[in-house]
Amino acid sequence: CRVPVIAAIAGACTGGGAGIAACCDIRIGTAATRIGFPIARTLGNCLSMSNISRLVSLIGPARTKDLIFKARLVEAPEALALGLLNEIVPDVETLQRRADETAKLVAGHAPITLEVTKEAVRRIRRTLSRDEGEDLILKAYMSEDFREGMDAFLNKRAPNFKGK
Repeated sequence: CRVPVIAAIAGACTGGGAGIAACCDIRIGTAATRIGFPIARTLGNCLSMSNISRLVSLIGPARTKDLIFKARLVEAPEALALGLLNEIVPDVETLQRRADETAKLVAGHAPITLEVTKEAVRRIRRTLSRDEGEDLILKAYMSEDFREGMDAFLNKRAPNFKGK
C-alpha cells in the first residue's frame, strides 16, 4: 500500500489480527488493548515468513521469539514499549477520534515523502520470500499437532500437542 495505514486497535488483537496490525504503519490502541501470537498454545501452526520477518523487523528477534514461544498476550503499556503500539488512548471513543486526527494529520503531509519513506523502509527490511520458508509452513500445517490444535480450538478444549 503506497499510503500510510493506521490501525485503531480495541481489545484483544491476536494471531492473524496481530499480523495485520503489524503491517500497519501506525498502531493506536486503548488501555485495554492486548496483542500477541498465542499459536504455540492454541492452533499449533506458524506465522508466514513474511509475518515473522515483519515482526522481527518491528520488535527484534529475541522479543519475537519471546512472544511466540511463551504464547503470551502483552498488555498495552508493554506493547507500546516493544513497538507493537505507537500510542495508547484511554478508551474506544477516544481511539476512533485519535485515529481520525492522526489520519488527517498524515494526509496533510507531502504524499511523495510518505510514499518514498514507506518504500525505503520496506527495502531496508529483509523480508523472506514465500519460497524461502515453504518447508517450514508445510511442516507446521501438515502436522498432527496442527490437526489436534484445530480440533481442540473448534471443540473449545485444551490441545494435547505431541510434536508430530
